[in-house]
Amino acid sequence: MAKSAFDTLRALAIASQALGFILIITLETVMGDAARPWQGLALATMVVAALWIALARRYRRNQARKVRSRRQAAAEENDDGSP
Repeated sequence: MAKSAFDTLRALAIASQALGFILIITLETVMGDAARPWQGLALATMVVAALWIALARRYRRNQARKVRSRRQAAAEENDDGSP
């Protein structure tokens, strides 16, 4: 089975980080020094999003590994010499 060239989680990670940086710069431009707490909140949200995406990626990888090992076990079971 061929892997898809498009990785949804990677695209989501890039988009969330880009949006966060744009928000931080925009807040600085519009609010000046008063933007510091909001920029901190934006940065914290970016970190949470990155952690969530990393967790989702690990979950998907583990699920794929389980499916692969089950298929391999089933294939070995069928290749034991029976017709």
